[in-house]
Amino acid sequence: MRRENRQREILSRLKPNEPISTALLARDLEVSEETIRRELRSMEKAGAILWMHGAVRLMPPASEGVFASRMQTRAEAKARIAEAAAQHIFDGECVFLDAGSTSCFVARALRHHKRLQVVTNSLEVAKVLNYENGHQLFLAGGAYDPETASFSDHTAQQYLTAFRPSLSVLTVGSIHPQHGLMDYRAAEAEMSRVAYAMSSRVMLVADHSKFNRIAPFHTAKLTEVDILITDREPPTELAPALAHVRVEVVGSPGEPS
Repeated sequence: MRRENRQREILSRLKPNEPISTALLARDLEVSEETIRRELRSMEKAGAILWMHGAVRLMPPASEGVFASRMQTRAEAKARIAEAAAQHIFDGECVFLDAGSTSCFVARALRHHKRLQVVTNSLEVAKVLNYENGHQLFLAGGAYDPETASFSDHTAQQYLTAFRPSLSVLTVGSIHPQHGLMDYRAAEAEMSRVAYAMSSRVMLVADHSKFNRIAPFHTAKLTEVDILITDREPPTELAPALAHVRVEVVGSPGEPS
């Protein structure tokens, strides 16, 4: 059986809330467990499944609509960025994940972390965390915005002020050398401002499409960022503004840097 066909067969047997053992999958598909593990490693990296403790289940889908579309846009780059971001997060740490689609990829990349205290205003982040590893979730409430699958109104902002995470993982609408960091929605921009103010460290996760763009609402200065993880080298005009920022580039082979 060809690899793509085998992976389709695996997906056809999985459900979001019903883990299946790798041994059972190997038996059903009449292949070795090592073959199944090889396929699962590839599928896990692509964000299609959750795999832990010898069992696998389907990744819960993002909500239908605008957010689901954002999850599909530059998904491979976001997944690479997320895997790199996860390396900066340590077991037992208190972290804030915002409501951006890349933050949702980061939540998926935390599948092997243990005992995290995760603060978020994103319903999708709350869905994909692996609670079997002892995580605590603190979900900001308020008026739900189905377009962003999140809570970003005044109630959510007030809830967030009670926390002091050691790290905030934040997304952004645009990164500009003169204007700094900006967003396209007022409530999200205000939520980001709260996050910047309360965090010991800030890690910005953003693909190259955010460079040199301008959005309506300012969120922060680039000097407030500690780490930037992106998929391509930032343009030269951003270099002075990023001089103090630790920049990590996680491009794929054959992709321009």
